[in-house]
Amino acid sequence: MSEYQNITVLKNEIQARLLDTELKKRKIPHFLRTYHDAAYNGIYQQQKGWGIVEAPIEYKEDIMTILKDIE
Repeated sequence: MSEYQNITVLKNEIQARLLDTELKKRKIPHFLRTYHDAAYNGIYQQQKGWGIVEAPIEYKEDIMTILKDIE
């Protein structure tokens, strides 16, 4: 199994949920990591975006295509 790598930054929770649903439907291995930190009340999400999607690098093109279709 390939190592998971940062694929792209996600803009918001809606985009993250839609992408997660579509990746699960297509059985593409992935992990969504939010930038939310309760100690700082989500301040990093305002600066960096909602979070990132991580996946094996061989799925990057597929994920980017799905993300473009979502937007």
